Amino acid sequence: MTPEHTVRSYDEELGHLNNLIARMGGLAEAQLDGALTALVRRDSDLAGKVIAADHKVDEMEQEIHSFTVRLLALRQPVAHDLRCIVGALKASGDLERIADYATNVAKRTLILNQLPPVQPTAVVPRLGRLVQEIVKEILDAYVDQNIEKALAVWKQDEEVDDMYTGLFRELITYMMEDPRNITPCIHLMFIAKNIERIGDHATNIAETIHFLATGTAIRQARPKGESVLPGPRDQGEDV
Repeated sequence: MTPEHTVRSYDEELGHLNNLIARMGGLAEAQLDGALTALVRRDSDLAGKVIAADHKVDEMEQEIHSFTVRLLALRQPVAHDLRCIVGALKASGDLERIADYATNVAKRTLILNQLPPVQPTAVVPRLGRLVQEIVKEILDAYVDQNIEKALAVWKQDEEVDDMYTGLFRELITYMMEDPRNITPCIHLMFIAKNIERIGDHATNIAETIHFLATGTAIRQARPKGESVLPGPRDQGEDV
């Protein structure tokens, strides 16, 4: 094989890796959309489909890991090419966590649907819509390697934190006003925290894009909104 053909083949492999990340991102985005739709509509069937589809994202992550190991072993990349491969590994991990948190939202939705509806259920989708838009923007930024769009997403982490803080306090108020709200509001707190964590992983991908483009980390401290008490923790997951 001539050097020209070797270079072309290597470029095609890096392009394929980028496409794998785009496909995995599409799956994770669909999981989040399905989970939020199921929450708003109290649709247990849709929530069940989101939970059942989680394995597809896990399989995509494994495919990306296998492909990147192969590239590292056979191509011995350096400089920007090495950053692309390492960045894909990091991004796939964040996308897998985004899908996991979306699955957690769907699981909590199944529980909520067994309870009488409460007014705060309408509050959580506001946070969900913000984070959903952030995930869409960061996936577009990754595919285009658009550092400006990535930095814009990175700066929105503060907005997500502030909205989560306000939602947390609102849920506390509902629970204090009527003890019958305590159980559904606790589940909503779990859901809100999972959504907030999705925003954190989107911010991680923004930092990865900056590293891919510049070879350096973002020097500023990550913008954080007003803090609240630690959110609830889900069994077997980060939250």
